Amino acid sequence: MNLARHSISSTAPVLIFDARFDSDCRIFTTSTQAGFAVYRTWPLQLLRKREITGGTLSAVVPLQTSSLLFLVGGGRSPRYPPNKVILWDDALAQEVAELEFREKVRGLACRRGWLAVALRRRVVVFQVGEAVARYGEWDTCDNVRGLLAIATAAYSTVLAIPGRQMGHIQLVHLPPCPPPQPIGPPASAPPSRPPPAPTKHPVSIIAAHTTALSTLTVPPSGRLLATTSSRGTLIRIWDTTTGKLVRELRRGTDKAEIYGVAFRPDEREVCVWSDKGTVHVFALTSGSGASNRQSTFSPLTPFIPLPKYFDSEWSYAQYRIPAQSAHISLSAQPAKPPTADVVDEEKCVVGWIQIAPEDQDAPGRAQRVEYQLVALTYTGGWYRLALPSSSVSGVSSSSSSPSSASRAGTPTLRDPLSASPPSVRTMSMARPRSGSGSSFGVRSDKGKEREREKEEKPGRECILREYRRFGRWDGWG
Repeated sequence: MNLARHSISSTAPVLIFDARFDSDCRIFTTSTQAGFAVYRTWPLQLLRKREITGGTLSAVVPLQTSSLLFLVGGGRSPRYPPNKVILWDDALAQEVAELEFREKVRGLACRRGWLAVALRRRVVVFQVGEAVARYGEWDTCDNVRGLLAIATAAYSTVLAIPGRQMGHIQLVHLPPCPPPQPIGPPASAPPSRPPPAPTKHPVSIIAAHTTALSTLTVPPSGRLLATTSSRGTLIRIWDTTTGKLVRELRRGTDKAEIYGVAFRPDEREVCVWSDKGTVHVFALTSGSGASNRQSTFSPLTPFIPLPKYFDSEWSYAQYRIPAQSAHISLSAQPAKPPTADVVDEEKCVVGWIQIAPEDQDAPGRAQRVEYQLVALTYTGGWYRLALPSSSVSGVSSSSSSPSSASRAGTPTLRDPLSASPPSVRTMSMARPRSGSGSSFGVRSDKGKEREREKEEKPGRECILREYRRFGRWDGWG
């Protein structure tokens, strides 16, 4: 008799191979075993869905809000060879062109009329119009992650790619991005004019980190650049014109893999997410209405040679995305083979949206725009998060709907934050004791523990406004 224990699974787990927003976060695309789909970010709506037979896709990149998509095959059974980029016109529901390379495609970035393809040690740029023409090619260091970022706003020129040395950034200036074609009747306001040319030649190389890069992000304007390294503790913001460091933000003290960074549309805040499952929100300017947390000793750093740690800026708001298992298991599962399609429960992608606040229904109030976050998890979760109010602490607030939080399996706002600045209660480790009972290094640690207790300012948690679960048949439709 076979008495081996097995797992109970009513349905197969949801597998989202790729999810990404367009440059304005108005739409996003998902790639699954059945094909790909395009959604409106907010209000969430399925715009179009295509079932693809014969294989799976590893990337579906929308060309802003046009009908053109760039497809790359991937997974255990790729629909297309991994060394090809397929140009798909969804209005015609067919392939219109393809680009073939001698090696695997690592990453894609696009803007209106342009496509950049990252390979292992080079980046190739194409002009996309009535025909696809090769524009240029730049060498990089070993770029396994396929990192690259391109500015998409009208008249922007910046393309950021890894440099030839590890941790360096190359800034390539392409021809200005053309403004979008107007739709409908002509606007009463005059069209925007291109910005004046820079007075001095922009920098081309930024020595951002000493270790390998993990993410590259530019806002649509291309004025700033956010970089992270394989250590995953710091986020550095650079000025792309001068090459100077604007801000240095601290995610945490322990090592982590940062998945992405996203600028708020007005470039006053930035959010960061990693394999820790926590989304961090930082303020970049004083006009954002929030301030990052800092050590109580930070005002003394110009006068006392303190370690750089005490001058760090911590996120002012966080949100912990709960891990949700797709099936129930009666026993520990065996290790999955390397070729199995397994989605990391903590992996997600985050973008910014603009909505009208719920309290604007009252007449006579001035209309204002509220910025919120939308997080997509690769296990099928869609989260709409509101930033905490500057007057209400997110730790003790209960503004989130209890029913929605319970349906999502989301920790309430009273749960402790897992990514707050280190304190003696959360970060200190038990130290070995000698035979006489005295502990090692007590003198050197007392001051540090006191400083951590003083600097610990409880962060505020983002408020869950809406949650949607990916359906096996209709997705988020």
